[in-house]
Amino acid sequence: MEKVLVTGATGYIGLHCVNQLLNQGYAVNGSVRSPERKEEVINALHNHNTSTEYLNLYALNLTEDIGWSEAMEDCDYLLHVASPISLERTDEDYFVQPAIDGVNRALSFAKKHSIKKVVLTSSVAAIFDSLEKKDIYDESDWSDPNNPHISAYSKSKTLAERAAWDFVKNEDHPFELAVINPALVVGASLSGDIGESNKAVEMVASGRMPVAVPLMFGYVDVRDVAAAHILAMQTPASNGERFALVEKDLWYKDVAKILRENGFEKAPTVGIPVWLAKILANFNKELKLTLPYLGRKRSIKNFKAREILGWNPRPAEESILDIAYQMKDLGILK
Repeated sequence: MEKVLVTGATGYIGLHCVNQLLNQGYAVNGSVRSPERKEEVINALHNHNTSTEYLNLYALNLTEDIGWSEAMEDCDYLLHVASPISLERTDEDYFVQPAIDGVNRALSFAKKHSIKKVVLTSSVAAIFDSLEKKDIYDESDWSDPNNPHISAYSKSKTLAERAAWDFVKNEDHPFELAVINPALVVGASLSGDIGESNKAVEMVASGRMPVAVPLMFGYVDVRDVAAAHILAMQTPASNGERFALVEKDLWYKDVAKILRENGFEKAPTVGIPVWLAKILANFNKELKLTLPYLGRKRSIKNFKAREILGWNPRPAEESILDIAYQMKDLGILK
């Protein structure tokens, strides 16, 4: 039985990776930030009828060596999903160095333990924030960490992914590497933790966003993101490749329409133009962070994932409604 280490097993994407791997017959070692969270993972999996017989959990930190050797022991593959994420924090200290340190630490131990292949979770945030403004991007594009408008999160994903590619090059190709670059990840959580990215849907469904601001994102289901990680792990043709994941692009007004038509009456009915959104940004911290992207179309295609991985994502509308209904059931939407 092949064994996979999944870092960030309590996280929104990581837990889905663990769930799918176990159901496909792999043994899984998962990392959690503290021992107290082990029960959270086990309970979530049991609630979805997934056996945890071949699951072991280890407390690991991105910035410390403790526990990494034990967690990596006898593993064939590594899915390095863990990385700092927060909508509340904007400071580089929280994001950048821990993300880089985490990649270098994970890959160093992967080399030490003769891991066959590493699949790294990156983001379209490592693609879109280039100094060249355009509408259509692909996997050959890279965000520029010196871009004056780049967010701390985007900078962390860019530099961490660069560190992974540099590691493989500088260490004389110790294992195969593939990278997953998802757009905005939405869809049902396996636990009560809905993740950070689903807050984009929560703001619309709850009415906290009273008008639809002119922002466009690519959307992709968390289950399909987890599936892409495993397909990349299993597919030799993915070696040395990046894979952008998106099902479709939607403006906030589109998301609001989907939600309203399915009973979420607090979703905004009115969209506002860019000039008005810029004025409102002076009075709203969250909106102020989006100023460089207001009214901009930034799109990426999923051809590569479809062709090389055989990846076939479900409709984004289904994913948006799945998480909206789950948030309603959890009492998050009032």
